[in-house]
Amino acid sequence: MPQVWGMSFQPVSQISSPETVAFHRTELAVVLSLYGRMVAAGEWRDYGISSLRDLAVFSIFRRTAEHPLYRIEKRPKLRAKQGQYAVIGMDGQILKRGNDLKQVLRVLERKLIRAVD
Repeated sequence: MPQVWGMSFQPVSQISSPETVAFHRTELAVVLSLYGRMVAAGEWRDYGISSLRDLAVFSIFRRTAEHPLYRIEKRPKLRAKQGQYAVIGMDGQILKRGNDLKQVLRVLERKLIRAVD
């Protein structure tokens, strides 16, 4: 594998193998729409995406070198039980869970609403 700036690149077939869970393009569009609005409001500054065997995680950071403020997780195995999407706070508390991603993300959209003087 070629090495560039200390990073190794893998073929796409190895990154998104059938065993890993990943966000679909439509799911990412919903998450990135919210992310863009929060960046414009000055609340968030960075994000990270992880695709693992049992879950996919979109981590949201206020600053790059911190622990994530929020994690948006996708766990397809929980689809029939508690819902495959969850928003988890910095302390590990589940803020909202369900099968509708837009509905689950509403817990974070409330932070955009502020009183006008």
